Amino acid sequence: MAQITASMVSELRAKTGAGMMDCKKALSETGGDMEAAIDFLRKKGLSAAAKKAGRVAAEGMVVAAGQGRIGAIVEVNAETDFVAKNTAFQSFSAGVGEAVVAGAPKDLGELMAATFPGTGRTVAEEQTHQIATIGENINIRRFARFAVDSGVVASYVHGGGKIGVLVELATVREDDERVQTLARQIAMHVAAANPQYLDRQEVPAEVIEREKDIMRVKAKESGKPDHLIEKILDGQINKFFGEVCLLEQSYVIDPDQKITKVVEVLAKELGAPLKLNRFARFQLGEGIDKKEGDFASEVASLVK
Repeated sequence: MAQITASMVSELRAKTGAGMMDCKKALSETGGDMEAAIDFLRKKGLSAAAKKAGRVAAEGMVVAAGQGRIGAIVEVNAETDFVAKNTAFQSFSAGVGEAVVAGAPKDLGELMAATFPGTGRTVAEEQTHQIATIGENINIRRFARFAVDSGVVASYVHGGGKIGVLVELATVREDDERVQTLARQIAMHVAAANPQYLDRQEVPAEVIEREKDIMRVKAKESGKPDHLIEKILDGQINKFFGEVCLLEQSYVIDPDQKITKVVEVLAKELGAPLKLNRFARFQLGEGIDKKEGDFASEVASLVK
């Protein structure tokens, strides 16, 4: 049986909001499997979160570049939050965004080999230069680039680079101000609502089955009869889709309308097809664990 450590219990508590003893029991029951322990707590109704969120632990910023039919967002990480306020770091991050728009790299390898704007160096060489200049490690973590033949690509950056969003709307009425406004407003919605998928067709079957399993267990433990459970699941899984699928979410600007309805209404006003094709959302440092420092201990060790 796996040894359950205090750090494991603390990590599970941070991810679920459950009590320490409940977290310890969940880990013991699941042999130390973190994902299984999260499901265990959710089935017992002890998890405060409906789904696990990535830990935001890295510093730096998310930047946006491009306009019109082409756009990009890039996450650039650094060691401390002070760097995000450094003009040299901000200029470098913006340049990386421009390189993504101009070069259309397929992956990070191609991006690093692309030309950095205005320097004659590659992005990799400019990164090395900035590391030496700023005196802190810098990492280009990821990027997304959208280009549409006919339509609008809109971006939105929130909190000075804490969240970056890219949205693509396809339409022949791309010059209509209403299309451009809606694209940006949907980008703002994505920043706030954090959808995981565009529509329910994108949700992997295993994710749906996992949710149903959790719902089924909770329904049984609440005393619901077996012949009603599957009907209950239908309603609950539709609610789940409404939470994680962008097109089925309630529009933050007008909660009485779903995103799909908002797009349909504007399409009728335009007299032309309008389709929300895709979106990308980067939250600074999500999924990256940063070592938690004990400042008091560090000072004490220096005094000794």
